[in-house]
Amino acid sequence: MIEQPKSENSMTTVSEKFKLNAWYQATRPRTLVASFVPIGLAGAIAIQDGVFNLFIFLLALLGTVLLQTAANLVNEYADYVRGADELKQAGQGMAIKNKILSPVSIRNGAIASVVVGSLLGLFLLAQSGPLLWFIGIGGVLVAITYTAGPFPLAYNGLGEVASGIFMGPMIVLGAYYVMEPNIDHAKMIALMIQSLPITLMVAAILHANNIRDMDADRAVNKRTLAVMFGRKFANREYMFLIIGTYVLQVTLILFGMMPITTLLTLITVPEARRLMHIFNTTDDVQLMHQAQGRTAKLYGRYGILMVAGWLVFLLFQAIN
Repeated sequence: MIEQPKSENSMTTVSEKFKLNAWYQATRPRTLVASFVPIGLAGAIAIQDGVFNLFIFLLALLGTVLLQTAANLVNEYADYVRGADELKQAGQGMAIKNKILSPVSIRNGAIASVVVGSLLGLFLLAQSGPLLWFIGIGGVLVAITYTAGPFPLAYNGLGEVASGIFMGPMIVLGAYYVMEPNIDHAKMIALMIQSLPITLMVAAILHANNIRDMDADRAVNKRTLAVMFGRKFANREYMFLIIGTYVLQVTLILFGMMPITTLLTLITVPEARRLMHIFNTTDDVQLMHQAQGRTAKLYGRYGILMVAGWLVFLLFQAIN
């Protein structure tokens, strides 16, 4: 039986699916959990305070995801332009290096994400107040300057700090603020303190990425903390970020700033221990790449369990 050649339409469909998948990978989807968790935490606290607004909550989530997508695409573009992708053996995205998407396409995708995210931010600004200007502008600047501009944060040892602050306290505060603009200074401080555990965990995702890419980053003078202080320090920093997440959470519970039911997060401790062991015992890039992905998943599970535990506490309160 003679096999019929594939039709032109069939080949076009395959090509479109391939390109769509390339865009999906370029946005680094497994890192987007860094947007979901702080927004979810802000939502749980807003429900507790009786100020939750589902429509505004969803818009805040979409806007945050778009800005993080922009940051990921800018990272993809800037790393390619600076040659930081040349020596990488593994990593997320790399659609330009693998010649799947053009640099111009990635750049335009980043611009579109920033524009749409900023438009959503302007709408939310109209519903809230001036504090969102500072949070929104700061978020956009971090998204753009993380790997681009004359002083790229990730190239100067500030990647973990910038991501931790803006993917932790600033998102939690901003998401809560758009639902409840009448917020006092005490509440603002409380929200930022309550977000500290996820601040450390989200920084761990970026740091795991930097440990994996140490050799490639050093070759292009990308001065991450791992490159500047070496592998031994980097391993200890990773352990500090992971262990510190749980220690901070327990401390907040003891001070009455989190319900005890959020200790559902302790289910994730065995995986946290396994990941710390991997980084302390291997130099294999592929294994560290897997561990970096698992760190993102750990953060996702940790965050979901924290928010779920908070909601369980609120449910018990409502029943009683």
